[in-house]
Amino acid sequence: MEGVRHVLTLRIYYEDTDFSGFVYHASYLRFLERARTEILRAIDFDHRRLWEEKREGFVVRRMTIDYLKPAQMDDVIAVTTQAEDVKAASLVLRQVVTRGGDMLVAATAQCAYLRAGRPARMPERMRREMLRTE
Repeated sequence: MEGVRHVLTLRIYYEDTDFSGFVYHASYLRFLERARTEILRAIDFDHRRLWEEKREGFVVRRMTIDYLKPAQMDDVIAVTTQAEDVKAASLVLRQVVTRGGDMLVAATAQCAYLRAGRPARMPERMRREMLRTE
């Protein structure tokens, strides 16, 4: 099962790199997090509103990341995020970072939906939107 897909384009800045001039490995975590936030916005949900109104939202339970090729300062990258598996209270997002036609990073994020710190069913509209195909 595959669902909604979102692409976030970013430029690499000096602050994203290490002493070698390549993107520091932990910087990719920030890029991936931004993309997970934007896929929620694309289906008309956002972290802040969910937390402020209902004290609920996603947390990352597990991530796997394969670093395949480095990006450098001034590169423009695309982070593609796609819902791969959507359940009542969790989802798996597949994320790929590319530059041109080159795959740089492949990641999978297993996310749990929490309400007041406890596992909970995500809103039904959110689940339906995550499941939709374009």
